Amino acid sequence: MEAFLISTGLVALAEIGDKTQLLALLLAARFRKPWPIVWGILVATALNHALAGGVGLLVARWLTDDILRWVLGIGFLAMAVWMLIPDQLDDSPDTQGRWGVFGTTCVLFFLAEMGDKTQVATVALAAQFNAWFAVVTGTTLGMMIANAPAVWLGDRMAHRLPVRAIHLGAAALLAVLGVWALWGW
Repeated sequence: MEAFLISTGLVALAEIGDKTQLLALLLAARFRKPWPIVWGILVATALNHALAGGVGLLVARWLTDDILRWVLGIGFLAMAVWMLIPDQLDDSPDTQGRWGVFGTTCVLFFLAEMGDKTQVATVALAAQFNAWFAVVTGTTLGMMIANAPAVWLGDRMAHRLPVRAIHLGAAALLAVLGVWALWGW
């Protein structure tokens, strides 16, 4: 339960103002079909985070406890710093193409999550807790908590959230996890 709750909360906070949330806003404005977008986000995130969680479990098996502790601690601290750097959306979808809204959302979200801080966090959390299902379910739920409202409420919501304060809180949580891992708690 601890792995699930930490994963959900951390990713929900980290996702505020993230490029995938910007992508959700962009897709909502472009297509104006919230349900296929939300389902596309769910499918893409579940697949992406399932793979990332699997990588995390492999990392945990390959490394000794001491090395894993240092890798996780430094990794969480690096993610805390990364959290303080605002994301920008690099590419915008011009058309929905032949895949429709759902397919376009799946592909764009899956690709946008590659190497993203929430994917890296999923790898680290799965390695730390050794609980693939709880971490993947938690990180996926965290993504949905942050992105589904963005799809339905559009950019009106995004401008009212204290994004900087949320990023600082998420960075602090990542830093605490990093220190926790380094000290072996």
